[in-house]
Amino acid sequence: MRTLLLTETKIVYKAFGLTIASELALPELSSISGESESIDIQIVIDGSLSKKIEIMPYDFVVENKTVTVNMPDAGIFRIENGDRIILAPNEGADEDLIRLYVLGTCIGALLLQRGVYPLHGSAIAIDGKAYAFVGHSGAGKSTLASAFIKKGYSLLSDDVIAVSQSAADPVPLVIPAYPQQKLWQQSLDAFGLSNDELRTIYGRETKFCIPVEADFCSMALPLAGVFELTMTDATSVAIHSIPKLGRLDILFQHTYRNFLVQKLDLTRWHFTRSAALATDLPMYHLQRPTSGFTAPELVDLIINTIHTGD
Repeated sequence: MRTLLLTETKIVYKAFGLTIASELALPELSSISGESESIDIQIVIDGSLSKKIEIMPYDFVVENKTVTVNMPDAGIFRIENGDRIILAPNEGADEDLIRLYVLGTCIGALLLQRGVYPLHGSAIAIDGKAYAFVGHSGAGKSTLASAFIKKGYSLLSDDVIAVSQSAADPVPLVIPAYPQQKLWQQSLDAFGLSNDELRTIYGRETKFCIPVEADFCSMALPLAGVFELTMTDATSVAIHSIPKLGRLDILFQHTYRNFLVQKLDLTRWHFTRSAALATDLPMYHLQRPTSGFTAPELVDLIINTIHTGD
């Protein structure tokens, strides 16, 4: 077990286009040296939070658009105003698990509070544009992203894809997250990678954190397409365009922590954003066999589709 790693002074990081000052060390993120710019997000540790509120395990409570959740294996987390995350860790809680919740659930809620559309998947930079690969857990999104990296493309995000739009510029942009992937041992074996110097993800002894600093795109790029990755009993990979009527449901399914959309009174906002994405972007079903290693084939199929517009 890794115990909680606190910092004597707040460390300033950059992720999701935001400057984050954190009392919790976040080694996954890129730190900012020298004079820090204005701070967008504060991550603070306040053990008294757990004494101020009563909340059931795994429950998400939303009051005045503040999200509070009790993760009994880690502690209580509160996300406020899109600019503050408060942690009340349980005694002896594992540091890796706390960071997993901060960089996942907390960031997902915070992005929603800030009006940033979060998708659950991986995003890759291809020819100066961003492409999102969404899918349910186990579909192979991160493995597919790794196959793109092996072909010389760059990662924008793994797990939470931040899609931002402004009134001044309606073009949706994918904001870079941070230079790390998560891969199962099976995928490492397929890529011929060793796990000797890799950290495991808490509770998943055969899933590892993969640093990708050299293959990370730190520039926001226009979102140019969405691919939903699914598994099938077929023996070969396949791709099909998604009819526009089916796109809204897929976008909602793969919105990160989508149950918070209604709780935060963002249903109208989410529908409007989803409708714009569904209208303006090409979207595809991407199918892979349940067995075998087909990620390189999928990359070739996707690149051909992008270049031909089929």
